[in-house]
Amino acid sequence: MNTRSISIRHALAASLPLLMLFAALGAQAETPAQLGDGYARQAGAKAKGDANRGMQLFTQRHGSDWSCSSCHGDRPVVPGRHASTGKTIAPLAPTANPQRFTDPAKVEKWFRRNCNDVLGRECSVLEKADVIAWLSSLKS
Repeated sequence: MNTRSISIRHALAASLPLLMLFAALGAQAETPAQLGDGYARQAGAKAKGDANRGMQLFTQRHGSDWSCSSCHGDRPVVPGRHASTGKTIAPLAPTANPQRFTDPAKVEKWFRRNCNDVLGRECSVLEKADVIAWLSSLKS
């Protein structure tokens, strides 16, 4: 087997969870709750995401100087500011920004990027469900 076929197999294996999520939700999630429930089902959880665990994951620092709240703020119902670039970030909570957590491809892109920055790894599907549950529980 050559290097290219091994790389393709690794890429397919890495994209399998996302493909499973798209199959479960369709191409476009209708609500953040549906997206969160899809992550919880994918994790094999019998319950929905846990908002308390989501808040802890979001606000705690994880091995680096950053937490999710470093950029998104302690109150993600208002705009945040990127810790390095200073760029304004639209509110993360769906009550303040109805477009959040409605497009599975965007959600996966940002979870992958931000979890790697904050945690040094990808978030698990249950962690994603927990964060969405917490953010969905916030009132504007």
